[in-house]
Amino acid sequence: MNNSIALRTIITKEVFRFIRIWPQTLLPPAITTALYFLIFGKLIGNRIGGINGSTYMDYIVPGIILMSVISHSYANVVSSFYSTKFQRNIEELLVAPVPNWVILSGYVSGGIIRGLLVGLVVSIISHLFADIIVYNVLITLSIAVFTATIFSLAGFINAVLAESFDDISIIPNFVLTPLSYLGGVFYSVDMLPGIWQTISRYNPILYMINTFRYGFIGVTDVNIQSAYLITGGFIVSLTIICLFLLHKGIGIKH
Repeated sequence: MNNSIALRTIITKEVFRFIRIWPQTLLPPAITTALYFLIFGKLIGNRIGGINGSTYMDYIVPGIILMSVISHSYANVVSSFYSTKFQRNIEELLVAPVPNWVILSGYVSGGIIRGLLVGLVVSIISHLFADIIVYNVLITLSIAVFTATIFSLAGFINAVLAESFDDISIIPNFVLTPLSYLGGVFYSVDMLPGIWQTISRYNPILYMINTFRYGFIGVTDVNIQSAYLITGGFIVSLTIICLFLLHKGIGIKH
């Protein structure tokens, strides 16, 4: 019972934290998405034509939605947990009889909720530019949740290891953004030259975006079963790493 109360408390705190500052957390992705759809979808897309039997606008919508889920689920956890460390509020959690899995679940759940909520906002905006009927709801929702979970866990690891506010901006700027753009958001991997196709298939975000695209419009460049195995493997691996860091107190106990 105590664990469930602690879990609900952390989740509630995390959700209210980003909802309270919604002009900073929910409004910017809506504006950015509208610009993506206007510039890439409408202006450039009309010149490109279709990809794999879909219009260019329909093709990029799923990738842009999932890209928003990735960035905001990661950002929510890394900023929140590092702020807890920086303000030394983490000491209250460490001395409380709260298991590590509850702490991890609370922060990761907050990241998942924010990521999915931003994804919903972006999806609503997309309907102003494209009329898409979801091809497979189960695949769409499941891969969105799995992706948000992966990057919430990754954000937690970044926050634990970060020693300054600069450290929590390096990964999003120099790793997540390039991998997202090279993950097939705006193009099909089959359009790349041979060597770049091979390199791209080592990018895990490619599998997440293409599986999400398959759930949306029934088009994919990857094997769906392989994509689920990869995402499942990342969730298990990152969870183990997070719990290990909490258990050892790395980056937390000084």
